Amino acid sequence: MDDCIFCKIAAGEIPATVVYEDERVLAFEDLNPQMPVHALIIPKEHYANIGDGVPDDLMGHVFNTVKKVAEIKGIADSGYRVIVNTGSDAQQTVHHLHVHVLGGAPMNSGSPALS
Repeated sequence: MDDCIFCKIAAGEIPATVVYEDERVLAFEDLNPQMPVHALIIPKEHYANIGDGVPDDLMGHVFNTVKKVAEIKGIADSGYRVIVNTGSDAQQTVHHLHVHVLGGAPMNSGSPALS
């Protein structure tokens, strides 16, 4: 997708603070963190959202990366939240599948919605 900011980040056209990368996914720091730790995990291939026909093996790889990111960021033992917003009604503002990994402090039920 030519106009997708996450595709541009995955391609290295836009800089990001990379947390983890392999041949299929990229994890990087959110530019507008909602918690002390707030990383995003994206597949390098474009899928608009979780309902966009993502192959099972890629979906599994994306979610297996969550644990790696939590370990790298030092929140694996203390706990973390994983969020995937799908579609505009869920406040997904970047329409490229992405997983939020948040932690680093206690959370409450009034945490803001994440796009």
